[in-house]
Formats: sequence, structure tokens, C-alpha cells
Amino acid sequence: MSWGQETVDTIRDLEYVRRRLGDEFVGRERAVRLLQLAVVSREHALLLGPTGTAKSELISALARYVEARHFSYLLTRFTEPSEIFGTLDFERFRQGTYHVRTEGMLPTADIVFLDEVFQGSSAILNTLLTLLNERRYHNGARPENVPLISMLGATNELPDDPGLTAFSDRFLIRLQVEPVGGTDLERLLQVGWGHESRRIASAVRSAGQAPGTGAAERSGTDRATGTVTVERLGRLSLRLKDVDLNPVLGEHRALVRQLLIQGVRLSDRRLVRSLKLVAASALLRESRTAQPVDLWPLAHIWTDPADRTTVEEAVQSVVEKHGGEPSRRHRLDHEILLDAREISAPLTAERRPSEWSVIEGLHKLGELARELRENPPVNTQTEAELSRIIADVNALLDQFE
Repeated sequence: MSWGQETVDTIRDLEYVRRRLGDEFVGRERAVRLLQLAVVSREHALLLGPTGTAKSELISALARYVEARHFSYLLTRFTEPSEIFGTLDFERFRQGTYHVRTEGMLPTADIVFLDEVFQGSSAILNTLLTLLNERRYHNGARPENVPLISMLGATNELPDDPGLTAFSDRFLIRLQVEPVGGTDLERLLQVGWGHESRRIASAVRSAGQAPGTGAAERSGTDRATGTVTVERLGRLSLRLKDVDLNPVLGEHRALVRQLLIQGVRLSDRRLVRSLKLVAASALLRESRTAQPVDLWPLAHIWTDPADRTTVEEAVQSVVEKHGGEPSRRHRLDHEILLDAREISAPLTAERRPSEWSVIEGLHKLGELARELRENPPVNTQTEAELSRIIADVNALLDQFE
């Protein structure tokens, strides 16, 4: 039995959104798929990686396509709770009632993006913990339900502070976001300049500096695209409970056991909620029955970045065994070499690199070497140059002895 027409229409509209975002954001296809999965399953996602990788722009575009109220903020150690949740209503405070005016702030948003999410104060993070877990905001003595669909956080690295473990664990989906760099440089520059051109035009129109730009035209520019409404998305999420997971429970258990035996740390919460991601994957395929190929999101439920490769390889092995698509296309030799040159160039320049940056560079170069070996037939000339680059970077460690 197939899904009803409304469900199918919503799934296909979300697929259209996924394709549009995939075209707009170069090299972010996996990130787009995971964000699509997050909003359908109403789970939270954490994007790890350096600044300048279009994380904020991607999430803003997603919110626009689903007509969602969007809140975005960069947290620092000095961020005040009022900057996130709203300011105190002094009129009501004079009357003896503590009430925060949350209109237009985080508690009224459907999709939230917090950059440097672990930098907030304990007051902010404790409030966010309740929001993430219960979808509630305690406004004075009165708890208020919030419309939050997904909170999407970004950070350069996960914190070591044990006090942040519970908060970090609420982000079920994890994705390491790397710069596109030389892998698709031509398309990156072309599409990126298109984004910049539209941003310039929008800024000029908003400032009223463009000739013949009136209020009506500016209003039209700011209007949401609105491919999918929040209400339709909510009804789609309710369909998750109707997906039959029985065909994948055996593979799921075997995979989890394998990861635990290998020392991967996964909380009970993550293991249970991972089934929701599997159901969402099947739903987005318009299927009422989950299959082993729908286990692919489990590659992104790791807790410790040190476990990321182990989890990804174990999950991908199961998915590919059952006919799922490879985790990434096999890149050409010269693309891998471009990446290697880009990694080594700043390290082998005249200025003295830090020991940490050299070690990190060697780690990335090692991954490229493995990718090259797993992509036969290997070009011996490319392999030789990559080995030379690795040797040059490795030699830099001598200066720290």
C-alpha cells in the first residue's frame, strides 16, 4: 500500500527543495540530505568544521524553502540570554510577573541555527537543553511550548567539558563539513559569485539606492519562497510511525553490536532515536517499508570525532552490500592531487607552521592517500607526487623535536 497523495506531494516537494539546495551549495549534497532528514524526523543536527563553509547560508535557505520562521545567532562567552530568548517585559515586571517578550526570538522559531553553539553561558545552554529535549521554554513560572522543528548547531570542534556532554548528545546527527577547495573549484567560484551578486543587489534594494525601487518591490524581494509549509511538514513527520522497520531491525542490531565491540561510544538515546532517522529515510523514498539502504544516516550518529571514520565505514559497508549508493563518487586522480597541494601549500611556505597544523595536515593527506588507493587503477605518477608531498610535510615535524 502506498502513501496518500498529500504525503507523496510533500515528499516530492521536499525532494525538489533538496535538488535546489544541492545546486545552490557546491559540494554540500550530503549536508543537504541530512538537513532534509533532520526536519522530517524533527531531530537536531551538529555541523563541525571551519568557518566560511556556507553553513549559515545553507540553513537560511532551507528555512526559506519550507516557509519556516528562522532564528540565527553567533554565540560567544559574552552573549546575554536576552539576545537569544528576548528581553524582560518591564511593564508586567512592575506588576509582579516575570515574563520575557519572545516575539521574533529563538522560542518562536521553527528552525534555529546557532553558530559556535557550545560557547554560550551556562544560563543559555541550560535553557537550550530543555528546549531541545522537551520543546518547552520556561518563561518565568509558566512553561511554554515552542514550535521548534530542528536546532542546527555549528562548531569548530566538540568540547572536552564533561558538563556539556548531555547538551551535545541532544544533537543526534553529526556531519564534518570541509571546505570544497580544489575538488570543484570552478563550479564553486561560479555559483558562489552568483550568491554574492544577489546579496549585493538585495542590499542595494533594501537600502533604497537602486533606481526605481519602491516599497512594494522590496517587499517582494524579502518574501519567502515557500515550497513546503511547516504544517505540511508536520503532517509528514507524523507518518514516521507508519513505516515498517521490521525488515532492518536485524541489520541495525548487528551494526550496533559491531560498533560497540570496536569501542564506539553511543548513548541509549542515540541508538533508539537513530531508528527515527531510518524511518525518515524510507519515508523520503516514498516507501512504507524500511530497507538496509535506509541505514545510511547511522553514519552520522557518532559522538566522538575519533569514532567518525569507524562508524562511517561500518555503515557504508552494510549500505553498499545491499545496493546502496557509495558514500561519495570516485574522484579523478588530479582532483585528489589538487586537494593535497592545497593542504600542503600553507604548511611548506616560509612562515613557521604550528605543530598542531602539521599533524592535522598529515592526517588529511593520509586520508587522500587512502582514497587514491581505493580508487583503482592508480596512476603511479600521481601516487609518487602525493608520497613526496606527504614526505615534505612529515619532515616539518623535525623542527618540533
